[in-house]
Amino acid sequence: MNLPLAERLRPKTLDGYIGQEHLVGDNAVLRKIIESGNLPSFIMWGPPGVGKTTLAKIIANTLERPFYTLSATSSGVKDVRNVISKAKSQSFFSVPNPILFIDEIHRFSKSQQDSLLGAVEEGVITLIGATTENPSFEVISPLLSRCQVYVLQSLSKDNLEELLNNALTNDIDLKKKDIKVEEKHALFLHSGGDARKLYNIIELTVNSFREGQAIVINDEVVTNVLQREIAVYDKNGEMHYDIISAFIKSVRGSDPNAAVYWLARMIEGGEDLKFITRRLLILAAEDIGLANPNALLISNNCFSAVNVIGYPESRIILAEATIYLANSPKSNSAYEAINKAQELVRKTGNLPVPLHLRNSPTKLMKELGYGKDYKYAHSYKDNFAEQEFLPEDIANTKLYYPQDNSHENMSKELIRKRWKDKYK
Repeated sequence: MNLPLAERLRPKTLDGYIGQEHLVGDNAVLRKIIESGNLPSFIMWGPPGVGKTTLAKIIANTLERPFYTLSATSSGVKDVRNVISKAKSQSFFSVPNPILFIDEIHRFSKSQQDSLLGAVEEGVITLIGATTENPSFEVISPLLSRCQVYVLQSLSKDNLEELLNNALTNDIDLKKKDIKVEEKHALFLHSGGDARKLYNIIELTVNSFREGQAIVINDEVVTNVLQREIAVYDKNGEMHYDIISAFIKSVRGSDPNAAVYWLARMIEGGEDLKFITRRLLILAAEDIGLANPNALLISNNCFSAVNVIGYPESRIILAEATIYLANSPKSNSAYEAINKAQELVRKTGNLPVPLHLRNSPTKLMKELGYGKDYKYAHSYKDNFAEQEFLPEDIANTKLYYPQDNSHENMSKELIRKRWKDKYK
């Protein structure tokens, strides 16, 4: 059987594992736990191809634990219960506590996750979950509270260098070939910190040369190979980040045709629909913002509806929201305002709150001037009284700049009416 390069080079021990030094390097937290043998249930959160599955297998191998693996894309409650039943049946024979590894655990429904709770809590199994999505959003609270969460990072350039050298010197097939690496930029750029993707690109590039031909890897060769093999990468989800980027930029650029095309590409590629809806929520606030505040409401309703309806009908809801957002007027004034505000906070530090804005629940606070001269807006005409709300050192600083659209033009006039020359 001709295994892919990534599978042939999958390490079996922690010493052969590349990357995630903050977790499994010398004296790192997860390495210490593994070496102690007292393994808690935990969830690994990180981008694709950074070693989540490999690390789970290494842990099971190191601790000599029975190892069960399920994929959330193809397994259901029945499969989970079968594994738990097997684990319980083995507990009478002094077999170490089994490890159940669930890949893409974020795709498990609430009922599927609920089916794990008892076994995890009672120690029948040790759960190791892997997810590319924030577990705070995707894993139910009772299960999340019973698990540690470890964040895995994209592989660094040094990690990719090590992986490349490992492939060329240790792989049973590659080390027999005459391979010269002249340039690495394209290799590392297109791998995006993903070990599996790097190995796939290496394998595609090497296989593009004829038998007996000297193999030269440089940026031009790699780029040409990837252009020819673009369909392969698309089919296997390798263009995940490129396609979501194209989708977002199409909506931001007010092109509904392109936006719905990239939406279809993601749907046909099996993308997690909740991932798409979260991007729409962010996009509605960041790129449409105050030009059309209803965009955020529409996106939030889309998020809720997709979670209730499910595929295939949810594709219609996604299309409606996508086209609405693409056709909406655009403004990033709120995004710019919070960026400026955070930059100002980092620059100026913890400036004191002006006395007139401070709460004064005690007599001493009142004697010290807390709350003195504060103007209660509702006691004044049009529910507005001019006063300074920023710390003295940054008084009159302007952070929000309304942009040129019908909704914010009204806001601009209201600001001028209230504050006159203060916020020109």
